Amino acid sequence: MPPSRLVLGLALLSSGAVAAPTGEWPTYGHDKGGQRHSPLRQITPRNVAALKPAWVYHMRPAAAAAPAAGDANADAQRAAEGVGGAPAPRAGRNRLAGSQVTPLVVDNRMFVTTPYGRVVALDPATGRELWATAIPGPGQPSLRGVEYWPGDGRLAPRIVFGTRDGRLIALDAATGRFAEGFGSGGVVDLKTAEVLQGAEARFYGMTSPPIVFGNLVITGSAVQEFPPRGAAGDVRAWDMRTGKLVWTFHSVPRRGELGYETWEPGSAERRSGVNAWGFLTVDQARGIVYMPFGAPAFDRYGGDRKGDNLYGTSLVAADARTGKYLWHFQVVHHDIWDNDLQAPPLLFDWTGKTGRKRPAVAVVSKNGLLFVLDRVTGKPLLPVAERPVPASQVPGEQAAPTQPIPLATPPLARTGFSLNEIADLTPELKQGCTDWVTKNAMKPGALYVPVGFNEVTISFPGLQGGANWGGAAYDPTQRLLLVNTSDLGQVTALVPSNGPLPYERGPVSGRFKLEGTRLLCQAPPWGRLSAVDVVTGAIRWQVPLGVTDDLPEAVRLTGRPNIGGAITTASGLTFIGASDDARFRAYETATGKLLWETRLEAAAHATPMTYTDASGRQLVAITATGGSFLDSPLTSDTITAFALPETLPPETRP
Repeated sequence: MPPSRLVLGLALLSSGAVAAPTGEWPTYGHDKGGQRHSPLRQITPRNVAALKPAWVYHMRPAAAAAPAAGDANADAQRAAEGVGGAPAPRAGRNRLAGSQVTPLVVDNRMFVTTPYGRVVALDPATGRELWATAIPGPGQPSLRGVEYWPGDGRLAPRIVFGTRDGRLIALDAATGRFAEGFGSGGVVDLKTAEVLQGAEARFYGMTSPPIVFGNLVITGSAVQEFPPRGAAGDVRAWDMRTGKLVWTFHSVPRRGELGYETWEPGSAERRSGVNAWGFLTVDQARGIVYMPFGAPAFDRYGGDRKGDNLYGTSLVAADARTGKYLWHFQVVHHDIWDNDLQAPPLLFDWTGKTGRKRPAVAVVSKNGLLFVLDRVTGKPLLPVAERPVPASQVPGEQAAPTQPIPLATPPLARTGFSLNEIADLTPELKQGCTDWVTKNAMKPGALYVPVGFNEVTISFPGLQGGANWGGAAYDPTQRLLLVNTSDLGQVTALVPSNGPLPYERGPVSGRFKLEGTRLLCQAPPWGRLSAVDVVTGAIRWQVPLGVTDDLPEAVRLTGRPNIGGAITTASGLTFIGASDDARFRAYETATGKLLWETRLEAAAHATPMTYTDASGRQLVAITATGGSFLDSPLTSDTITAFALPETLPPETRP
């Protein structure tokens, strides 16, 4: 590591994350606490409208062919669509999913995983390949990117990532060669007997990058969603030098461990789900890792697992050095809505009305709710109350009688629906949705209304409604949390089954949208970008995120379903792609005013990043491939970096 980087890297931020060198983007969240806030100021609200493409990198090699439907690569990429594991194959789902990678820039190299079984290093100034390493299949390298390890003074820097077939791989950051001494030839097999619990190895892997703390790399996993017994979703730490296992945190407590009593006797054993398939964050100053866990399997029926089911749909804090439990906060008790936690737990310094500074962690998830907790104790900093919720009518089910509800911040996404809210943007849309709802006798639902028995329920948020793995970004100067959410409902019924559980999803199941179109059946907005004042919890501003191009121009500003996240900069900008309308946008962070947008070749279902090249020029990069969400067409394979022109009018110069 060059001396200049070493000095900068040793500076501790008050937020608990190690400061990144000013022009780099060294981890998915920019810092280990996941703020996704860059100190760069060259691109400003005054000049952002002048951004132009500086270079474009095509991830698909000239000789590569797209994976065929049903092959191992397609199965691997299917898991990148935002689900928590690898469910049993279903008809119509074996299609190529697009890349969701956020590039890293460290030591004047950009590191990227691709959907074509390669990891590459690029020149961040030009997009030119510096090296490219083929990763033998069948499982693809994580489609959301890699993590960087700066070395230990003896060993050189490495990049590390998981694969969809359950391998952890380390490469030399300078050359791309498999790291010597790490596991076997640079590869660690994550599919150990303890974690598989007798299940099939093909349902275990990684879809998101791990996180490095010191000389440890900490990994989550993607596991099956059905059947309910299978691989464990445990979080584990490995030595970055050798690949040896250092500690394991059991996501479903074993007999004698705290939380085991929250499971009906016998139901915790070999339980799958409860996995950290999204992103971990770390308070480096305090040595705490924050693990967001998903719902237990099966995530729509829990009659075979009565109880609150820790640590399902919970944020858990543990000692990053040992894996020792510190505290937990369960966002959903006995989750039967697939309300996974998967977004990066965002670490920041919270200052309340008294002016006292407290270390905080912000939690968003599919339910569209925001919780702000003390990250040392897990206690809410903004008020939360347990509120009664409806009982389940499904025989054998026993829904939790109450759920935690934040009192300071209203839901950031739609949490209910009534029949008078059917979309009427065009006569055809209103009639088509009305006929569909009537034909299937659909029952409108709301937050924490259980899915009906032999009765089709319209659930908001749906399986991919609310906030997803993209999570939030934070502007520490303005104390604003930026969160993108989807208002994407789900229609589901539970019906009798002859399988391992007495019930399964019925034949009428899917998105709440008009068949054969990309039009949703409830009144807009269909996707939003919100700015939350973290001091009070109030929503400072909220705007529709995205347009529906095939609607009449007067009603196109509907917002769109979105996957990915935002970033902020010290100049007061928020950059975001995410929406399925193939746009990349910049907003004024303080007001939500749209300042710039550009149309891409495909939807950018990823989180952007910003950096400076060797000349000191600031660039903003985004991956755009489509193919990841709501049947977005896979029409591109590009990473595009945008920069200001060399000459700017005096009034727009930074």
